Amino acid sequence: MQSGTQRVNGVEIAYDLRGSGPGLLLLHGFPQTRAMWGPIADSLAARFTVVTPDLRGYGASGKPPAVAEYSFRQMAQDQVELMAHLGFARFHLVGHDRGGRTAHRMALDHERAVQSLTMMDIVPTHLLLSELNRHVAKAYYHWLFLAQPSPLPETMISADPEAYFMSCLQGWGAADPDGFDPGQMAAYRAAWADPEVVRGMCNDYRAALEVDFDLDEADLHRQVHCPTLVLYGADGAMAKAYDVPATWQARCSDLRAGAVPGGHFFPDTHPEETLAALNRFLP
Repeated sequence: MQSGTQRVNGVEIAYDLRGSGPGLLLLHGFPQTRAMWGPIADSLAARFTVVTPDLRGYGASGKPPAVAEYSFRQMAQDQVELMAHLGFARFHLVGHDRGGRTAHRMALDHERAVQSLTMMDIVPTHLLLSELNRHVAKAYYHWLFLAQPSPLPETMISADPEAYFMSCLQGWGAADPDGFDPGQMAAYRAAWADPEVVRGMCNDYRAALEVDFDLDEADLHRQVHCPTLVLYGADGAMAKAYDVPATWQARCSDLRAGAVPGGHFFPDTHPEETLAALNRFLP
C-alpha cells in the first residue's frame, strides 16, 4: 500500500493506493476515515487499483473554513480531480454514508467519469430531509444536531468526543463496537480526538442542509445511467424506515439492490459479506 497527499480543487486530500488494474474509488462516511475500507480494499486490490481517500473535513485531508466548501458537489470534485491525477479519467465508484452521497452527486455531475456506482445504506438526501418523519428524526437526530451553528455542536462534542461518537456507532448505527477491527477503531478514535476533524464533520452536515438540499432539488428530474448497486444494512435504521431500493428506483436507470447483515456500519462489522456483494456487482 502506498500513501500520499495531493492538492486538488483547492484542498489537500490524503489517500491510500493499493493494487493494479482498473480504477476503483472507495469513499468512507461519518464518523469514519479511509481506514474503514482496510480488509475490503486489500481484497479488491487483487484486480483493481483501489484508491481510498479521506473526504475533505475528515481524517488527514484538508479542512477549509466555509460551510459551502463542504457540499457533496465540492467533495465529488475533489475525488474526480484526485483520480485524474492518478491516471483514471474513468473509474468504478463505491461510497458509504457521506461517501455514498458524494458518490451520487459525482455520478450526476461527472457522468463520464463514473463507470459504475455503489451506494451503501443511504436514501436520497432530498427525500430524507423533505419527508422527515418522527422515526427517522429520532434515529438520525445527528443530522440536525451537527448542522447547528458553530460552535454549539463542536463545544458539546468536545466535552467527551469518545462518548459521543461511540453513541453514534451503538445508537443509530446499530453496531457492536467489539465487531470493529481494532486497527480501524484506533484510526477513528485518533480522528475524533482532533477538534478540526469535529469541525469539518459538523460543516459537512451544515452544508447538507444549507447547500446540498437545494442542489438535489434542482436535479430531482435527473437520473444516474451507469450500472448502480444499492446496498443497505438489514438491521439498520434506513431499512426499518424505508424500502431503500424503492427510494432510488426513479433516480437510477440501471439499478440493483441487496441487503447485507448488520446495521449502518456493515462494511466494518461484516466486511466479508460486503466484499462478496461488491464482487458480484463489479466486473
